[in-house]
Amino acid sequence: MKQLHTWHWVSAAVSLVAMFLFSVTGFTLNHAASIGADPKVETAQARLPAPSLAILAKGPASAELTDALPLPAPVADDVKRLVGVNAKGVAAEWSDAEVYVAVPGPGRDAWVSIDRATGAMEAERTNRGFISFVNDLHKGRNTGTAWFWLIDALAVACVIFTFTGLLLLQLHAKHRPSTWPLVGLGTAVPLIIILLFMHS
Repeated sequence: MKQLHTWHWVSAAVSLVAMFLFSVTGFTLNHAASIGADPKVETAQARLPAPSLAILAKGPASAELTDALPLPAPVADDVKRLVGVNAKGVAAEWSDAEVYVAVPGPGRDAWVSIDRATGAMEAERTNRGFISFVNDLHKGRNTGTAWFWLIDALAVACVIFTFTGLLLLQLHAKHRPSTWPLVGLGTAVPLIIILLFMHS
């Protein structure tokens, strides 16, 4: 019993903030159509300096690619400085005429296109706001490897929390007659909705 309580409160403490965040964002996702969003779009144009243009000219042509290589670091630094898009380490689409880099992120998107002959750049950054940011965290959309594994770890903590909670319910049920009717209700309502109100 003591060990069960320990697992229960430790898993609750670990997953507390995550359960709150995912519960709130579950609500905002369910009502996404009625929650207004005002994306802010910024565009920029610039030209690569000659040293970066020379580096870019030595890059691969599309026919030579086996993988989508990122921009060389000096070129990515100039892109960040001139048009505000952080393309460092991001896979790029190379062709003989241009290099295109899409940089998606939670609640935002960005891209930059670079003419390989002239160094002319066009870029666009879109910020869809805080609600979109937390919704994308909920979905794990464009959030990176670290967030991917964090979601898995938090999911395990939530499973431990709910399973130990079920065992504790069983241990205390004889003193609380409404325990199993409430558990049954919590199980039956979703099943009834799935079976009767969802149509393929």
